[in-house]
Amino acid sequence: MSDSDRSAVDTLKGYFYQFDQSILKLLSLESPEDSVAIECLEDIDIKTATEVSAIQCKYYAKTEYNHSVIKDAVKHMLNHYKKVTKGEKQKINYQINGHYKSGHEKLPNELDIDFLKKHFLTYTVEKVKHEHHIELGLSDTELEDFLSCLNININSPEYTIQYNQLIDSLCTHFNSTRYSAESFYYNNSLRIIKDLSINSIKKDRMITKKTFLEKVNNSNILFNEWFIKIKGKKSHFKNLKQEYFTFLNIEPFERFFLIEIDQSTYFRNELKELIFIISKKWSKISKYGTISFCPYILIHGIDYSELIEIKTELFRERYKFIGRVKLEVRHKPPN
Repeated sequence: MSDSDRSAVDTLKGYFYQFDQSILKLLSLESPEDSVAIECLEDIDIKTATEVSAIQCKYYAKTEYNHSVIKDAVKHMLNHYKKVTKGEKQKINYQINGHYKSGHEKLPNELDIDFLKKHFLTYTVEKVKHEHHIELGLSDTELEDFLSCLNININSPEYTIQYNQLIDSLCTHFNSTRYSAESFYYNNSLRIIKDLSINSIKKDRMITKKTFLEKVNNSNILFNEWFIKIKGKKSHFKNLKQEYFTFLNIEPFERFFLIEIDQSTYFRNELKELIFIISKKWSKISKYGTISFCPYILIHGIDYSELIEIKTELFRERYKFIGRVKLEVRHKPPN
């Protein structure tokens, strides 16, 4: 993998980490009417019947923790708090979650206002010292109150650990297998969160737990290609094969194959070869047996004239079809 590819994967992991945490927060809400907003005040805003929390989420698995990494986030939250003191905004809780490779010992378990001022609110621009709290006109008493609303956690779980926690939670919520949770419910969750995050209207970036669960349990949501990219095609297809194609001796009524044709890469011989493999592995035709069966194959996205040609060739090559094939291929279905 090239450096640019690694960088792209790291960037994707950062997005996935935030999205996964958003999904986990939604699933952990107590009331169906509690809600989460994506990319509003912070990465994740949580609203319950009693309080509002704004969460900033960072994932730096290859980076040492330094106060400068979260300094801007703290200053941004203090800007909001200033508006709270003026009665312009509702008082909320502030949360900064992050995962870092090292440097955790730099942040004490308990913060005081001196530490806050020195490491998060004081900075230099073009050799000029700035003290953000002074520029905002906040007193020590107000800074103490701000600290009571602020929680910084730089020990958030590693990407894979958080991901597994999420899959376990989806299994519990939908009473599903791990494969279904990962490939169906998780994929749908990603699409929902992604669509929320890019909505230009702020109020439309909010979703309740009830609505989220209803949308997740919906087979109409298209597959998210990001999921395959971050997981890897080989791994995804391996799991898909293990879940649905490990056993050849499945019940005859389960032998349905849906094939989607991409006209830009279509070759008739490749399709015929695929049909041959399916027929060979999932058919049983016997003169003497009482039970015979063969697969049902639906080919979507192919021209009707091409379908006739394929059926004609297969018929000439002594493939057996269920039904009256000549009638089926000669007459074009009504519009």
